[in-house]
Amino acid sequence: MAVGIFDSGLGGLTVLEAVRARLPEVDFLYYADSAHAPYGVREPDDIHALTKAAVETLWARGCDLVILACNTASAAALRRMQEAGVPKGKRVLGVFVPLIEALTERQWGDNSPPREVAVKHVALFATPATVSSRAFQRELAFRAIGVDVEAQSCGGVVDAIEEGDMILAEALVRSHVDALKRKMPAPEAAVLGCTHYPLVQDVFQAALGEGVQVFSQPALVAASLADYLERHPGMVGDGPGGYLTTGDPRRVSDRATSFLRREISFVPA
Repeated sequence: MAVGIFDSGLGGLTVLEAVRARLPEVDFLYYADSAHAPYGVREPDDIHALTKAAVETLWARGCDLVILACNTASAAALRRMQEAGVPKGKRVLGVFVPLIEALTERQWGDNSPPREVAVKHVALFATPATVSSRAFQRELAFRAIGVDVEAQSCGGVVDAIEEGDMILAEALVRSHVDALKRKMPAPEAAVLGCTHYPLVQDVFQAALGEGVQVFSQPALVAASLADYLERHPGMVGDGPGGYLTTGDPRRVSDRATSFLRREISFVPA
């Protein structure tokens, strides 16, 4: 078996690369629901149904642990899935908590009451579905008080990245940062609340300015996963990993190869 990594498309490859670098001894099975991407413009019930089906596919293929490397899925589906209960011996985790723990300077798994933190003004860049869910603000409230969050819905960025149109993606990023700054002129920190966004992180940083600390998820999720697997070694499998997609495998493989600058071969899910 392997650890499952799920994303609506190719953005989760940024997380996959980071966890592979941190955990080279672990096999990973990546699932891209490319036929239904992007999730960020879908309704919550639709996102939940698609995420649940994908996670169950990964469980059926021997992945006892599945990471939702998709903020939209984490925001709209994770809590609902966990509250409904998961099969014995299976786990599904999201990507919000490691990000918030880093932002609030809390140790992994610190469940102490919320407290004052150094950062007071935070810009959140995310998909429309993630922004409307307010899941980031809800999770942050469990850990910190007195933090002002201004969320900016970044429509079109994921679509442009998935299509490989990085010129459009970069232009959209600059436009969304400008819109955010009209609402919050001086953010102290910025959260990239989509795993596609690290592919244009330098554009976010340039548009925000050097004084704004940008929090991106891949390395943070990798550190959190390493900590989790150290505490739960039974969740690590030794079976084959690979790449699955609901989309056209050739097209998805070509796009993934372009993203990562090495050959990636997807097969039908």
